[in-house]
Amino acid sequence: MKPALFGKTLAELTDLVIELGLPNFTGKQLADWLYHKEIDSFAEMSNLSKKARELLEENYAFGLHAPAKVQTSADGTKKYLFETQTEKFIETAMIPDKARRTVCVSSQVGCKMGCLFCMTGKQGFQGQLTAGDIVNQIRSIPEHNEITNIVYMGMGEPFDNLDEVLKSIEILTSDWGFAMSPRRITVSSIGITPGLVRFLNESEAHLAISLHTPFHEERQQLMPVQIAYPLSEVIDVIKQWHFRGQRRVSFEYIVFSGLNDTPRHVKELSRLLSGIRCRINLIRFHPVPGTPLPATDETSIQEFKEALVKKGILTTIRASRGQDIYAACGLLSTKALAANKEQSRKIFDQKNSNK
Repeated sequence: MKPALFGKTLAELTDLVIELGLPNFTGKQLADWLYHKEIDSFAEMSNLSKKARELLEENYAFGLHAPAKVQTSADGTKKYLFETQTEKFIETAMIPDKARRTVCVSSQVGCKMGCLFCMTGKQGFQGQLTAGDIVNQIRSIPEHNEITNIVYMGMGEPFDNLDEVLKSIEILTSDWGFAMSPRRITVSSIGITPGLVRFLNESEAHLAISLHTPFHEERQQLMPVQIAYPLSEVIDVIKQWHFRGQRRVSFEYIVFSGLNDTPRHVKELSRLLSGIRCRINLIRFHPVPGTPLPATDETSIQEFKEALVKKGILTTIRASRGQDIYAACGLLSTKALAANKEQSRKIFDQKNSNK
């Protein structure tokens, strides 16, 4: 298959036009067409010569592809399903909230990390997304001109595909790209320490760390990554960084009733996060198939929040959105993947029955 042009940086575009024997400035023209104009074909690049357009079409695919399916929640949340070139699926959520339009993008097909509470992890790892695949999730939805914020909190672990994630952020934030402020972008990670260091040094986007419990043994049960990259090391890196200006760090914390919302958890979180200017986002757990973790109730999560606030920790409770459309990460793509497998099985059985 031809490589995609959409998703390449200005430097990459300049290199490829030189290889094709075109003038250097054609690279900047391409970036302008790809990221500033709303086109989806080489023929629309009117300031390029016919020869240049033919060379590009001969050697490259444009690289944009529309979602295969969309579901709309009663609360206005939309879940888009994109099919990959390998016939797998990724999910993208568009979450409206007053004047904000937040898009939650995926960075991988499936995930290697195997977190106990995550449906995506149950799919296993199925492939990496390119920077073009990531940015396409933003460009190819109908609301792309309304987007105010982007969060890398969809399928996959961003720091396990960091080269492409950083490239996608470069495209989103550069003047030659979508010219979006990095302060409108948040990348969420379970805490792969080498990736964390690179991300902090090579990006200005906000950071969110999936925490879920401050205790080593408990976190290891919930998140196997704790063995290779202990939370204590992640916290040490963050404390050494000294977040400055408007760049933020936050901690994602799914609340499981009676398991990670006790007074001892409050006390340890206060000790662990001491000296870090941050917030904790509490998340209600909505059970997923095959996950033996208890959901919290509204009274308990409110009491847990108040206890953390009393310790001086800025704490919020994230609103639950789109539960009627499988908006929890991994549910919709797992359903689509299962349907594809069932369809393939039926085709296989039919072919065998006709022999």
